[in-house]
Amino acid sequence: MRSRGEAGASAGRPRSEEAHQAILGATLELLAEVGFSALTVEGVANRAGVGKATIYRRWPSKLPLVVEAFGQLPAFEDVDSGSLEGDLKAMLRTFLENFLATPLATVYPSLAAERSHNPDLGELLDPVLKGRRQPLARAFERARERGEISPDINAELAADLVVGPIAVRLFFTGMQIHPDMVEPMIDLALCGLVASPGGTS
Repeated sequence: MRSRGEAGASAGRPRSEEAHQAILGATLELLAEVGFSALTVEGVANRAGVGKATIYRRWPSKLPLVVEAFGQLPAFEDVDSGSLEGDLKAMLRTFLENFLATPLATVYPSLAAERSHNPDLGELLDPVLKGRRQPLARAFERARERGEISPDINAELAADLVVGPIAVRLFFTGMQIHPDMVEPMIDLALCGLVASPGGTS
């Protein structure tokens, strides 16, 4: 038979996890609504229905809170279809569908703008961003092993090439981002990456 202390600890875990998720959800909502600069711990606490002390017990400041909340948003999913073209088209289509259906579309630009002049945010955010892009790099590494692309292709740079058009539309031109753009975008990118039939493996 469990003691009252054990029972209380067990009963408290769901409430603690519920508060944790409520805080992360409130952070994402406010990031989307007011941006990083205007977001405050007090505002998050009010939105989540918790005290500020509850937040500070988990995160020492809003920086790690924001980065963890951002990490909850969809990233690139690893797909191994057997071909580079299939991998990239599946990954980017799913990513853009999630991008448009979640706060990612508004949260990411806000964090990217802040990161450009906030080195403390960059120090915490950059490893998260790199990890989120790893499925793309792995797709190029698999393609290199299969002989689909030149053996001296830099997988990280190739991943940048693929997502570059999305970043340009998002941050510079203001043009529409839609999953239908994935297929022609990948076809265009691969014209310069796919090994020619007479090339060496």
